[in-house]
Amino acid sequence: MEELWILSATTIQSRFENQELTVEEHATSLLRRILERDHHVIDNPLPHELYTHNDTDIDMPTRYGSKIHKDSFPGADAPVVSILCSAGALILGKTATTEFAATSRGGPCANPHNLEHTPRGSSSGSAAAVADFHVPIALGTQIGGSIIRPGSFCGVYSLKPTWIVISTEGMSRFLISCDTMGFFARTVNDLQLVLEPFLSPSLDTNASPSPASLQGARVAFLRTHVWPKAGPGTQGTWDKAHEKLTNTGAVVEDPELHADLSSFPELIKAIVSKEAQSSFQSYMSFSKDFTADLLKSYDEVARLRPVWDAWARQYDVSLTPSVPDEAPRGLDWTGDSSFCSMWTLLHVPVLNVPIAHGENGFPIGLSIVGPRYGDMKSRKIT
Repeated sequence: MEELWILSATTIQSRFENQELTVEEHATSLLRRILERDHHVIDNPLPHELYTHNDTDIDMPTRYGSKIHKDSFPGADAPVVSILCSAGALILGKTATTEFAATSRGGPCANPHNLEHTPRGSSSGSAAAVADFHVPIALGTQIGGSIIRPGSFCGVYSLKPTWIVISTEGMSRFLISCDTMGFFARTVNDLQLVLEPFLSPSLDTNASPSPASLQGARVAFLRTHVWPKAGPGTQGTWDKAHEKLTNTGAVVEDPELHADLSSFPELIKAIVSKEAQSSFQSYMSFSKDFTADLLKSYDEVARLRPVWDAWARQYDVSLTPSVPDEAPRGLDWTGDSSFCSMWTLLHVPVLNVPIAHGENGFPIGLSIVGPRYGDMKSRKIT
C-alpha cells in the first residue's frame, strides 16, 4: 500500500484536484505517521517532542513556548494561518519552539537524523516535523537564523521571505526589525505552492529575472565576514557546490562583499539588546536606555539595505553559508546564528538548500540570498 505521508504537497494537491484522494485519507495517513514516530521515540531518553499540541478535538492554544501562556486561547487565528486555510491548507498541530522564540536554550525537541543532536532554533519542531515526514510543509519564524539554521541541520528547504511580506501578527514579537514568518518543505515546488497566496508581483522592485538555466548564469559565492567560523562540513559543502555549479556551465565568482556590510555584527548587537527590552518589558523590569547609538544603528542599517540590493542584482544567484557546520551533539543550546543574522536585519529573502552531508552524516545546506522583494515573483532555475 502506498504511504501517502511520503508524498509532496504539490503531488497531494494534484490528486485532490483529480479526485484521486480525499483530505481525510491524507490527514489520516499523516496522523498515523506522527503516532508511529511518537511511539518509536516515546521510551527514548531523548524523545522528539516535536509537538506542543495536536489534539484534533479542541482549539489549539498559543503558548509561545512558555508556561506563562499555558492555557491561552486567542480569539482568532493569526493572519498567516487564516490565509493558508483559505487557500486550502489543513493545520494539524503546533510544533515545539524555544521560549518566546527568543532564547538560545534548547528544549526537548531532537533532530530526527539522530535524537542526541539538536534541530536548532526557535523553529526546531517545524523543521524536524517536515524532515521526519510528519507533514509536507510547516510554518516557522526567524529573528536571527531560526528558519535557515534548522532547515540546514534537518536537511530540508527553508525559506525566510522578505521582511513583512507575511504578517507577523499572532507570533511572539521579539525584534520588530527582524521578526519574519517563513516555511519549511522537502521540495522547492512545495515552497512555491505555500508562498503563492502571499505573492504580489507589484512588489518586485527591479529584481533581475532569473535565467531558465544555470548555463551562463552569474553565481556569486559569498564567504562574508563570518567565514572564519565555517567548519569542515560547511567548507566541504561549499567546495562541492562550487565545483558542481562550475561544471554545469555557470559563471562562478568569489567576490568580496561590499566593505560597509562588515559592520553588521556591531549593528545587530546594538539593535537586538534595545528592541528585546521593549518586547519583554511586560514580563520583567528593564532599565531602558535608548541612546543616540541606537538611532545611529537604525540609520546605518537603513542605508545599507539598498547598498545590498544593488550589489545582489549584479548576480543571478548569490550563495552563502547557512550554518557553521553540521548539527552538533546535545540539545541544550540552539547554536550560532551569525551566518544568518545579517540577512535577517537586511530584510532580504533567504532560502536554505540542502546540499551535502558532513563527516558525521548530518545534512548541511547553503543559503541563496537576494535583494529585497526578489522572492515575490515565481521564477525557476533548472
